[in-house]
Amino acid sequence: MSTAHAVVVGIDGSQSALDAAIWAVKEAVSRDIPLRLVYAIDPADNGTDHECAARALATAELAIRQAFTAVEATEQPVKIELEVVQDKPIEALVEASRSAAMLCVGATGRDDAAHGRIGATASAVAKSAHCPVAVVRTPASGGGGILVEFDGRPASSTALQAGVDEARLRGAPLCVMTTWQHRYSDMYDATALADRNRLAQAQLDRRLTRWRRRYPELTVQTVAGDGSTLDYLAAHRDSIQLVVIGPEHGRVGELADSDCSLLTCDRQQRL
Repeated sequence: MSTAHAVVVGIDGSQSALDAAIWAVKEAVSRDIPLRLVYAIDPADNGTDHECAARALATAELAIRQAFTAVEATEQPVKIELEVVQDKPIEALVEASRSAAMLCVGATGRDDAAHGRIGATASAVAKSAHCPVAVVRTPASGGGGILVEFDGRPASSTALQAGVDEARLRGAPLCVMTTWQHRYSDMYDATALADRNRLAQAQLDRRLTRWRRRYPELTVQTVAGDGSTLDYLAAHRDSIQLVVIGPEHGRVGELADSDCSLLTCDRQQRL
């Protein structure tokens, strides 16, 4: 039985899915909602006889029980729900995202062979889900900061708020990468561009000042996006654990192929 509000984790028997389940525990606890572990049995795996269907079900039950045990081992006060559905994994997770607070998946699944690259299921749900999606690559205990791109648009404002929430939840520093310089470079002459950049910087400074006052324990730094985000991640791969991007971000696959976990914001949100 599905839950109207839960943090949903896609389970497929892989270590990556277990990492996603453990990572998602804090998300569920902080919202005081259940953590729902979902395993989707692809109808194609059932074969044409009862024996094949029984094997597929046994595999699903084993994987989801392993995930349950891993979550229980965190000893966090989270309610755990288990669900096995008969559907293609991508379709099942996208459907589950309609009523989820967040959808969490491992960066690579059981059948993904390409090392270091995001798996097909993770890539598809990150682009199509109806709620925020976390593509988890690092274990829950991994250190490092939270990186957010900010260019002044409403979508990046949504990402900035999500980045603050994640930094507070995980006791991590927040790094805000300002990228408006590149966004407006082809739209304005030098004087107008400088004025636009000052306006964007002032907008960001006001937000950060407000958050610093409200959350004095939060460590925040800003960096100028003189290069691409991927270049920054390559140079700081050991100091970033999570990248937060806006709901209209078009480079989900590109950023998810980095060594960091990725959080996409809710496409339904507009600030």
